[in-house]
Amino acid sequence: MGLTLGELANSIGGKLQGDPDCVITSVATLQNAGPGAISFLANTTYRKYLQHTAAAAVILRPEFARECPTATIASANPYVAYARAATLIVPPVNPRQGVHPSASIGKDCAIDASAWVGPNCIIGDSVHIGAGTQLAGGCFIGRDTRIGAGGYLHANVVVSHGVNIGERVIIHPGAVIGSDGFGLANENGQWLKVPQLGGVRIGNDVEIGANTSVDRGALDDTVLEDGVKLDNQIQVAHNVHIGAHTAIAGCVGISGSARIGRHCMIGGGAGIVGHLEIADNVTVTGMTMVTRSITSPGVYSSGIPAQENSDWNKNYARLKKLDQLARRLQALERRLDPKD
Repeated sequence: MGLTLGELANSIGGKLQGDPDCVITSVATLQNAGPGAISFLANTTYRKYLQHTAAAAVILRPEFARECPTATIASANPYVAYARAATLIVPPVNPRQGVHPSASIGKDCAIDASAWVGPNCIIGDSVHIGAGTQLAGGCFIGRDTRIGAGGYLHANVVVSHGVNIGERVIIHPGAVIGSDGFGLANENGQWLKVPQLGGVRIGNDVEIGANTSVDRGALDDTVLEDGVKLDNQIQVAHNVHIGAHTAIAGCVGISGSARIGRHCMIGGGAGIVGHLEIADNVTVTGMTMVTRSITSPGVYSSGIPAQENSDWNKNYARLKKLDQLARRLQALERRLDPKD
């Protein structure tokens, strides 16, 4: 089943140039699209493929429409328009209902009749699972946990006890929610475990990537507000608070009790030291190390881009002498201007 270009353009709010009765049945990249497929151009890096595409139609910004040999849907934000189009053309699989015979269900659970608990899932006591929520095979849900309506937990997700998850939350395979935080006290050179007594609170419309860990709080809860998007393999430590609609790319490490504002973007591989605050509307570029609070919106960076090894060796050799050179410069300035 497909949609006509006219229906699609009306649904995503774009301006169509081409046959409104052309039927679209799939989505594809510019270079691999064929008849019946719709593609998009959002990143100008791929503009070179536009004039040769075999797609039935392309979603793009108005200024690139003349370069396209086929039908177009013009949009001020082609990537958003494409996301909406792809959702319409490739709808999600129809949800299942019920409890698989191999699942283990604890006492006093409230599982909505329209929800699905897949094979080999383990559900602890006093768990609430909302309407339409899907638990794929092998999920573990600890006691006293609440999962809202319309969610989807992919295979082998672990949710520990006392976690509160909102509505329409997607959690990808292997993620762990509510594991103990890294709380240790040193006593005469030996480590004493500090009990992690808080929980995790996750808002609505949150997405958590594969193999990401969100630790429970030490006393208060770790919090992910509405609309937070976490990529794969992120570490969110105990008592971290992430503001609404913040997006964090893969392999980021966030230390305990850090507070990240709303509408922030954190690039891949960044590190955030504990007990600091990041303001709303902050972008942290990839591989940046945040060691102090950021109090104003803006873009912040600290990573060193890759360069040829011979150049790096020369620059690093000079970098080690930077303090020495600065002291010599200060001494020279004092000699030239004794009043300073």
